[in-house]
Amino acid sequence: MSDTGISSTDDQPTVPGSVMAHGSAATPSTHLSLQKWFAEGLRAGVFLVPRVAGRRPTPLQALILTALVVAIEVALFRIEIAGPARLDVQAWLSAWWSAGLFIGLAWWAFPAEAAGPGDEAPQRPVGVGAAFVLWVVASLPNTLVYQCLIGAVAHGWLRGAVFSQDWLYWALYAVFTTWSLGAAIVLVLRFTGRTARAAVFALALAAVSGLGAWQFNARAWQQEDERAAAADNRPRLYLSQQTFETQQALWESTMAAIARERPGVTDVYGLVFAPYAAEDVFLRESTMVSRVLAERFDAEGRVVHLVNHATTPQTHLWATTLNLQRAIDAIAQRMDRNNDVLVVYMTSHGASDFKLAAAHWPLQVPPLSPAELREALDNAGIRHRVIAISACYSGGWVEPLAGDTTLVMTAADATHTSYGCGRLSELTFFGRALFDEQLRKTHSFEQAFARAVPLIKQREIDAGKDDGFSNPQIQVGAGISPVLRGLEKRLDALPAAAAAPAPAPVASAARP
Repeated sequence: MSDTGISSTDDQPTVPGSVMAHGSAATPSTHLSLQKWFAEGLRAGVFLVPRVAGRRPTPLQALILTALVVAIEVALFRIEIAGPARLDVQAWLSAWWSAGLFIGLAWWAFPAEAAGPGDEAPQRPVGVGAAFVLWVVASLPNTLVYQCLIGAVAHGWLRGAVFSQDWLYWALYAVFTTWSLGAAIVLVLRFTGRTARAAVFALALAAVSGLGAWQFNARAWQQEDERAAAADNRPRLYLSQQTFETQQALWESTMAAIARERPGVTDVYGLVFAPYAAEDVFLRESTMVSRVLAERFDAEGRVVHLVNHATTPQTHLWATTLNLQRAIDAIAQRMDRNNDVLVVYMTSHGASDFKLAAAHWPLQVPPLSPAELREALDNAGIRHRVIAISACYSGGWVEPLAGDTTLVMTAADATHTSYGCGRLSELTFFGRALFDEQLRKTHSFEQAFARAVPLIKQREIDAGKDDGFSNPQIQVGAGISPVLRGLEKRLDALPAAAAAPAPAPVASAARP
């Protein structure tokens, strides 16, 4: 019998895993069962020697094993998406071009076998077919461990500050890519005795990995936003011509309604920005802050509320970076840019790169960086600024925004998360303590912040926050302190009815 698993007459195919004999010279079949090929492929995936010396899989075995691995990997890739998802066949197929390259390189690199009928079978693995099958199956241990780790983070089974860091994903990607590449290279070295060709093969595999990460990194499974919205009965944004026309008309009426500054009075203008539509807490909080500014800081008609939410396209302008920049310019045209105060409040999720998360599917909304906000304020020429950011890692906004005539407050420092931004939250811990509670009692931002911090800390302890105190930050420029003190005196002297606390916030989004 030849080592291809076909009888010496070349016209009678064998059955996978069978043993054949010819008279008294019977010898065991040279091909292995499907289970054996699968087991040896798993051994190769953890750098053990595959015990397949001289054997080759049949075409049917190679097809079955490849299909099996594909099915397992597709199922494992699904783990990393929490919630409804769809299979992106094009993205999944784009990664398989490397299989053809592997086969071509193996054909070139592996030595030809010229064993005659009476020769002993080689002791090392041989053949392009064997190498391909082992390489495909060897990917499973790596994929299983990696996808389980990523899935555990995505589903919230692994929690803590370290699991929200971007560098963790890059570190895991580097470790498991190295594992995959190393297992493939070791496998190739077992097949070829030609060191030079093995080195070229290894370099080619490394280049393929880099190219795949750069150009073919699309995920096989994609978040199904439409199904996710339907699954939790959430309203959806529909991008129709009417929606765009309504937003255009709303823009014109909102900007025209901004009240002009009053000569001799330090007026407060407000810009409230809530760009993350998927969490109702940001709608509630931005609505509450808009009301507090209008009612407590004598800013009625001077507060612009930008918010992303499926229920508000008819009443509120979208919270996009471009709308933010244009709103700042429009406010600057109505205010006394040298004497009035602009209060900017931003609430959303935050990342360790300090960008403010933005989402309003199917509308594409880019995240906002501290530099973009600073540039918009500088270009508008607005001098006195009070800026508050309620987001994780928002302490990273302090230095880029700080200045002599600026007060900056953040819900956390640059290395910690904040709390209260989940779907079950009424308000964030920061927004609740600072605006909904303390700024209803005082007109001093510094005093309100000082009183809010211990409240936030105790609530985080009570909630079981396990990644450390959020550690809210404040920085006050020397030039804005006298302006704010004067503002406090004016507001404190207003009639009691004008300064009375507003009613508790509700979930509706009435325009300020």
